[in-house]
Amino acid sequence: QIQHQPTIEQSFAQHRATIMSPTDKKAPNVIENISTNDNTEENKFSWPPLESNPEVFTNYLQSIGLPTTFSIGEVFGFDEELLAFIPQPILGIIVCYERLISKSEYREQDKGSSDDYDKVSYYMHQSKVLDNACGIIACLHAVFNSPVVSVDPTSVLGKYRQSTEESTPTERCTSLEKNTEFQKIHKTHASKGQSSAITSDQSKVKHHFIAYVLDKEGKNLVELDGTKAGPVIVGDCGGDVLRGSIREVKGKLERGEISESLSMMTLNLSQIEIVKEIVRMIHMLLLIQQEATDRHCVAGIQPYNMTASG
Repeated sequence: QIQHQPTIEQSFAQHRATIMSPTDKKAPNVIENISTNDNTEENKFSWPPLESNPEVFTNYLQSIGLPTTFSIGEVFGFDEELLAFIPQPILGIIVCYERLISKSEYREQDKGSSDDYDKVSYYMHQSKVLDNACGIIACLHAVFNSPVVSVDPTSVLGKYRQSTEESTPTERCTSLEKNTEFQKIHKTHASKGQSSAITSDQSKVKHHFIAYVLDKEGKNLVELDGTKAGPVIVGDCGGDVLRGSIREVKGKLERGEISESLSMMTLNLSQIEIVKEIVRMIHMLLLIQQEATDRHCVAGIQPYNMTASG
């Protein structure tokens, strides 16, 4: 943990936090049978926490079926100069923060509602069995609510989506609880990263992951947190999920709901794909220029020499 009060940029640059689950000691739904100092097999997490690390998340998601054309990036601060470095387009936001208030202290508009299930394409709940799975659940919310991301139907991710496409949020939760193949892969990636893996002792898990996506109309920002009653409709963000999320996180900070120990990641087109697209566009422009030159030559017109003077 950062000992002094850092700036947001310092927190983003230094922070590699693991999650706080819905069973955080400040929240009402505590799993009583998890000891704070017992690391026996029966007390180990079913779904251990993930490190808030873009590389860990990218490798995890791509190993279960996310196309390599997409990856997880990192937001290093809220200044526009820093936001300019983030690969575009941004399809969803994943935030990891330390909650400072209990569920009973949430504002009414932040509790979520089952009435808004249909405002997004995909929403699922998180149970006590999915103890520290909120990192991957946030990813599922981001990926499955993006209209441009398609996954291999034969992959772990694709099979899970197909099997739960018509399910309720609670049924989707139950399905993930029983998905041992998914769970095994999750545990593998939960041991990755720069920080020591936490396999038990809920008191060491301080942070929680949520996702921000656009609604079906592509206009309103929606917070998706499986521990809430349903989606939270934040409001009109003009289709800019990144800056809309930043405004919402700033609001939580100002209201003292979360600490400055936080990180923000993006679901976006991978950088290699962006480079490929730039190369493709340059190649197309060169072809167009060559065709124009050939037409001028056929017509007996000398092509304009950009380096000529006079």
